[in-house]
Amino acid sequence: MFKKTLLATAILASLTVHAAHAKTFKVGMGDPMDSDQGALAQRFAELVEQLSEGEMEVELFPGGQLGSETGMIQDTRIGKLDFALIGVGNLTPYAPRLGALTMPYAIRSHADAVKATTGPLADRWNAIAEEEAGVHIVSWLYSNFRYLTNSKRPVTTLDDLQGLKVRLPQNELMLATYEAWGASPISMSWPEVFTGLQQGVIDGQDNPYIVNYTMKFHEVQDYLTEVHYQYSLQPIVMGVRTYEQLSDEERAIIDRAGLEAQLYALQFQLTEASKARAGMEAEGVEVSTLEDEDEWIRIAKEEVWPEFYDDIGGQESFEEMQKALGH
Repeated sequence: MFKKTLLATAILASLTVHAAHAKTFKVGMGDPMDSDQGALAQRFAELVEQLSEGEMEVELFPGGQLGSETGMIQDTRIGKLDFALIGVGNLTPYAPRLGALTMPYAIRSHADAVKATTGPLADRWNAIAEEEAGVHIVSWLYSNFRYLTNSKRPVTTLDDLQGLKVRLPQNELMLATYEAWGASPISMSWPEVFTGLQQGVIDGQDNPYIVNYTMKFHEVQDYLTEVHYQYSLQPIVMGVRTYEQLSDEERAIIDRAGLEAQLYALQFQLTEASKARAGMEAEGVEVSTLEDEDEWIRIAKEEVWPEFYDDIGGQESFEEMQKALGH
């Protein structure tokens, strides 16, 4: 009995020492745990812990607990926060050339989104993020197209959009796109959006189905329109200075966990988006498609693209990206 007790004590002491020496990382994100952000972050955390055999642990802070996406980006840049899971549109103020991924109608399918964030194009965006924003891209979340919701009326044509107060991230390209279409875009931080919709400060916003549903926008929005102008890509980023302080083995674990979580997130998106749409419709949201999307595309290409070529690295660079995507 004494030997068994001694053995149990030794094992417990070993586990305690192991846990005490595990390196802990924090991930901040704006959406709740039952969102696609939560699915990616949770899978990433599991993989980091598995691949490191418990030597590295990841803590998740959903629902804007650690501040706005802009604030979290700043914190990762200076090393105050380990990881931030943020919309790429909120990263472009720090790395303007990443704006190519947010150009209206630049990405037109799931296949385009995957091709744009793997292989040579993924390497290109990461080099830009490191150079311009001081962050390393660890993983990409595929969140589908940003669909417009509002509380005023069904939007099936450009005429229906006129004058609607639509919340957007702090992203000049996205703001300019909605302005070109005749809406009244308003920049607003993510944690303020639900209250803004509830109080009528804004009429609508745009986000993918899963985000719209898990954020419970159906409680304050009556209409949704499937506008295919922007595929929502959300990277997990880590400050370059934090990344470079890690050992080669730790960096390899984080990058591998990020890639595997990215593949998991794509499958999650493909299966869960339809459920989210059905959930919103069950809550009374009226879903519409555009009758004149060709006109939305024409305005985007003729009025918005030329205005932002210089900001995203030039027209030639953007056309190279489009060629790589087969457009």
